[in-house]
Amino acid sequence: MITSNGLEKLGFTPNVDFVIQDDGDGVFIKEWNSASPQPSESEIETAHAEWQAEYDSQAYTRARKYPSWQEQMDMMFHDQTEGSRTWLNAIEAVKEAYPK
Repeated sequence: MITSNGLEKLGFTPNVDFVIQDDGDGVFIKEWNSASPQPSESEIETAHAEWQAEYDSQAYTRARKYPSWQEQMDMMFHDQTEGSRTWLNAIEAVKEAYPK
């Protein structure tokens, strides 16, 4: 299977080095613009499998997201003026949901 992720893992840039298309029967390389030789489908599949393994291994990191720093600063401001624990509760909720 040809995937953009597999081609990118091999070091190619979408819409610069290649254009892929799905015509309903499958994905294929519509244009190959790179000076490097076009990789075989098995090379693309191997690179995609490596990309997928890396992506899957980072699921915890993607899931354990804290509010943006802007949101945290706003929470801290309101915590000082209203005497609440909004900011601490938000941080603790993330830590509890995704412990180290």
